[in-house]
Amino acid sequence: MIAGAIFYKVVMQTIVSVDGFVATEDDRVGPLFDRSGAGDTTLYENGPLVSAQSRDYYRPMLDAIGALVVGRHVFAMTGGSGGKAPAGDHCVVVSHRPAPERRDPTAPFHFVDDVTDAVRLARELAGDRTVSIAAGDVGGQIFAAGLVDEVALDVVPVVFDRGKRYFGPLQGDRVLHPRFRVRR
Repeated sequence: MIAGAIFYKVVMQTIVSVDGFVATEDDRVGPLFDRSGAGDTTLYENGPLVSAQSRDYYRPMLDAIGALVVGRHVFAMTGGSGGKAPAGDHCVVVSHRPAPERRDPTAPFHFVDDVTDAVRLARELAGDRTVSIAAGDVGGQIFAAGLVDEVALDVVPVVFDRGKRYFGPLQGDRVLHPRFRVRR
């Protein structure tokens, strides 16, 4: 490690079906999140009930996030997360359309139209914390650009057969080929 240097970690992480989908064709994620409410411990204040094992896995990961990068579709589907970043302190939204006119200017959302610029801004905003990348089309573009340091798949034992792909258009039909580097 170089003294005084900041090393960023960019992680593409989400919950995925066994066959590599993050949502059904009509954007439903129900079966992937049915595990919520299945435990007796809250993940965060007013958050879902999860098992103690899931909390112990997710909590440090969530606490480490400084900025999240999402596409306009995810931003719209979550209703802008009620003016709060869904994870971390900032949310960078990749969109070719301008930011919504009616939005709270103090909300931690930053709109850019290029995935490379999105990751660059997210790194600045995150400081020495993790940059989290949402899966799907934008995540696939960021992955293809070589800007992802780590891929984390939380695989749920359900099969969708069709839907929104984890890696967006980079992912093949009817198969997911995950490969992970082993750390020693």
